[in-house]
Amino acid sequence: MAVDGVPLDDKAKKMRDLLASFYSTDHTSSSNSSSASSKYATLDAINTPSFDPDQYMNLLVQKSNLEMLLQRHVEMAAEIKNLDTDLQMLVYENYNKFISATETIKRMKNNIVGMEANMEQLLEKILSVQSRSDGVNTSLFEKREHIEKLHRTRNLLRKVQFIYDLPERLGKCIKSEAYAEAVRFYTGAMPIFKAYGDSSFQECKKASEEAVAIIIKNLQGKLFSDSESIQARAESVMLLKQLDFPVDSLKEQLLEKLEQSLSDLQLKFGVVSESSPNPDESAKQESTVSIPASHEVSTREFVEAIRAYRIIFPDSEMQLIKLSRDLVAKHFYTIQQHIKQQISSVDFLGSLRLIWADVLLMDEVLPEASLPEFSVEPANLAVKQYIDNAFSHLLQDISDSLMKVQIRQRETATEDHPLKVVLEASKKAVIQGSMGVLLDFRQLLDDSLGLLLRLRDLLIDWVQEGFQGFFRMLYDRFLLISGRTNLISHDQVSTEGIPGDKIVAGLVLVLAQLSAFIEQNAIPRITEEIAASFSGGGTRGYEHGPAFIPAEVCRIFRSAGEKFLHLYINIKTQKVSVLLRKRFTTPNWIKHKEPREVHMFVDLFLQEVEGARSEVRQILPEGASRKHRRTESNGSTGSSRSNPLRDDKLTRSNTQKARSQLLETHLAKLFKQKLEIFTKVESTQDSVVTTIVKLCLKSLLEFVRLQTFNRSGFQQIQLDVQFLRTTVKDAVEDEAAIDFLLDEVVVAAAERCLDPIPLEPPILDRLIQAKLEKTREQKLVSS
Repeated sequence: MAVDGVPLDDKAKKMRDLLASFYSTDHTSSSNSSSASSKYATLDAINTPSFDPDQYMNLLVQKSNLEMLLQRHVEMAAEIKNLDTDLQMLVYENYNKFISATETIKRMKNNIVGMEANMEQLLEKILSVQSRSDGVNTSLFEKREHIEKLHRTRNLLRKVQFIYDLPERLGKCIKSEAYAEAVRFYTGAMPIFKAYGDSSFQECKKASEEAVAIIIKNLQGKLFSDSESIQARAESVMLLKQLDFPVDSLKEQLLEKLEQSLSDLQLKFGVVSESSPNPDESAKQESTVSIPASHEVSTREFVEAIRAYRIIFPDSEMQLIKLSRDLVAKHFYTIQQHIKQQISSVDFLGSLRLIWADVLLMDEVLPEASLPEFSVEPANLAVKQYIDNAFSHLLQDISDSLMKVQIRQRETATEDHPLKVVLEASKKAVIQGSMGVLLDFRQLLDDSLGLLLRLRDLLIDWVQEGFQGFFRMLYDRFLLISGRTNLISHDQVSTEGIPGDKIVAGLVLVLAQLSAFIEQNAIPRITEEIAASFSGGGTRGYEHGPAFIPAEVCRIFRSAGEKFLHLYINIKTQKVSVLLRKRFTTPNWIKHKEPREVHMFVDLFLQEVEGARSEVRQILPEGASRKHRRTESNGSTGSSRSNPLRDDKLTRSNTQKARSQLLETHLAKLFKQKLEIFTKVESTQDSVVTTIVKLCLKSLLEFVRLQTFNRSGFQQIQLDVQFLRTTVKDAVEDEAAIDFLLDEVVVAAAERCLDPIPLEPPILDRLIQAKLEKTREQKLVSS
């Protein structure tokens, strides 16, 4: 490097030329290229092969001021010092290596001194040992040859003696059933028999072949004996193969024997039942799976047989795969048949663990069968069937608890609240049964069995879909029990529909309240449990059915509760309508006699009303009822139909005046404010009973309008209605509507009467009091 334009000294140029020649660079060409690219040079070109110090210095002076030049000078001086230090360290390191190599060479030279003399002494000793060994061999040669000859003769005599003793040895092996040793002896003598069997050892060969024929016969018998183990049969095949027996002809027969042995490996379930004094409990009792202790031993024998057959029959792999898969399929088929009974999740898990253990054992010796993957599909079906059967049993339990209503009705005399007992039992069956199946499904979900881990997402989907389908089937079952549908197959539902004329009204009322309980209590609790334990899934598409949708289920059972409540009211009303039809179609109202007492149909009507009150009191809540008196109902106090019949105008004996009252009644209709009679039915005692009474009175009104009465007939209707007015008002909440309907009945009878002269109030009161007194006496006698 030059400073202030001073040229490089000769030593620096010589060093640069040496470096250029070492790296095969052409200084001339580099000079030319540097001159050609001088106008493109930069300060960063100092580390390039074409570095020109003069040009670099000129460029540095042009682009830098004095301060920058001084700074660059300091930086380059520091770099030069670092490079000198690095070079010095390299020189020191190489110098140390040279010193170490020199010392090593010196030590080697000192160690080699004297080795040549030692090697010469060793050679002399080796030659001396060799000469003496040759002398010993020469002196002992003849004796050694003689000894070897005698040894060969001895071995030959032993073989000859073995050949002569072979028939006797084979006979002893046959007696002791040591067939493996017999085969080993005979196969060892086979080369001698092949060489000398037709000459020197003909008799021995014949006797040995007779013994071998017995051995082959015994091995075949052992092979096909059911009392022998599978390993013993496989050993027999191996021995026959060593005797050059055509074992391929026995392969099919042996595989058939192995297939027959699968029956011993099938799962066997035993039901352990404990005596229970309650037949209902014994019927619900869970079965206990009893697996034989020898099952694991039999499975291991089967696995060992597969391992042996693969060695004996290398081409039997496909048959063995088929047998192993058939065994797994039979295991799952046995479980599916057992699932049809009501088994616990513990028993079901125990069966799955046992099958999975068998699958893993067989997969170790026959991985080509892919048994773990093959087991997924039948396990899928078994788990799905278990879940479906759990819901089916739950559905049947709820149905059984409901169908006990008929039994409870017959036991009413000894039981105060039969419907309440059945309703509570049904609620218990729904909520505890649902929690029970959820607990069983949770045990399946939490189990660490590899087979179930593969089905985890599917299991969650099945549980959610199962509850959705269960509540739909439960709704259909409710409809079937109530006699509202015949669309459900009897194959799917074990409880047949009840004909409409044999339906127990109390059962329909229980269904109404149970539907409300399911909507308000059961569905929210089940939803919480599913959200806590069975969230996720979603591997199955919507085409397989919707997941559990609580809002839809609540809507279904809310509607069902209303339907069953109306059905109960209709059943009660229809029963009264039958009484009314008989009442009004039997007598001749034109020739009716004078009324002497309240008619018997009124007693029957009141009995039906009291029966309805008794049933609803057991199940329905009282509710915030409010008696609607006549003064509280719009238009009832000014009822133009009823007032003319209750005041003293009815005492007129003139027919013309009575008919003029009817004319006034019709005119009053135009100005009377309408009274709402039929309102929405609520799930309370008073609302249901009131609705039943209203509908019955409406039916009574229609039957009255279809008849024509004489004076006595009209008076009989008047008497019956007045008695009903006295007795029914305590059983209903809307007294105004009841009074209105009763007035309508009287007015309709008057309209249909040829001579509408009513009873005088004193006579009417006397007959009603007589009936009330008679009713009280009958109650005292019955109590």
